[in-house]
Amino acid sequence: MRTLSLWIFGLLISLTGAHGLSSFPDDFVVVKIDTEEPVSLKCGSATTESVTWKHNGVELKGKNDQILTLEDVDTQHLGNYSCWKGGKQVSLIAVLLEAYEEEEFDSLLKCWAKSYDCNFSCTWTSSDYDTVRLGLGRDCQEGSKSCQWVNNSTGFQFELSHNRSPYAEESTMIELTAEATKDLEILRRTKSFYLRDIVKPDSPQIVKCQVEKHQLNVTIDPPSSWSTPHSFFSLHHQIEYELKDDGTRQYSENGLIPKKINKLRARSRDPLVLSEWSEWTPWKNVTKAKKPRDKNRDKLHCLLHGSTPNEEEV
Repeated sequence: MRTLSLWIFGLLISLTGAHGLSSFPDDFVVVKIDTEEPVSLKCGSATTESVTWKHNGVELKGKNDQILTLEDVDTQHLGNYSCWKGGKQVSLIAVLLEAYEEEEFDSLLKCWAKSYDCNFSCTWTSSDYDTVRLGLGRDCQEGSKSCQWVNNSTGFQFELSHNRSPYAEESTMIELTAEATKDLEILRRTKSFYLRDIVKPDSPQIVKCQVEKHQLNVTIDPPSSWSTPHSFFSLHHQIEYELKDDGTRQYSENGLIPKKINKLRARSRDPLVLSEWSEWTPWKNVTKAKKPRDKNRDKLHCLLHGSTPNEEEV
């Protein structure tokens, strides 16, 4: 005989049917297999009136008490329980099964920050779930009604805000809770991390290339999304270039590269916390031309890969 244990959490939206969720219900009970605790559902505020209970719209005969107790609960008991008084619905509670997920939570939820400003992004990677939402802080971790949930607006992409100062050293971790549903199952997990551990800058900007004796000096600026001032929020840049002679590719981290190259690209990271590298910029072809007014001075053109000579000179 299988019974189940429960947690009750306050949620935001409504249950749409007995065969799955398209959004989160206002109230639900999560049941877990292999415990010996019955499930009790309460019909609104205390009353001596007789009530009517319905399960997925079907009346439960002989169930007229304010508290509905479900014994020996199994998957057939999952779904939508509504309580009625005087022909009016006074409560709606969903009974959901705790989902078992073999995949590691870190692989289900990927988060990153483009800078140390007040926002970061997350992506839910699994397509097995119907709805997902995220919440920050202890209230969300404990399932409190005061939790400010963030629902996904486009696919399973999320933008979250925090109130930490970008200039202060982090002393406490961010607590991020995710709830995800599929059919009548719900998965609930919490992960903790420092913002500095998820920083991944956008690709930098290759501003210009300039000949200096037998080398090229490449100027690279941080991306527009990076925190300012740049004197405080520094970035370390790495350049990959392809040699003209044999086509081999090498790297430079001081901005200086050989003159005889075919193309180059760059990426950046925070050198203080050794953050994840940004994505590479697109390749830029490298060509040289003489300045008409000074035939002894070379000027370098860096063009996007596949561009024509009429395209923008940087």
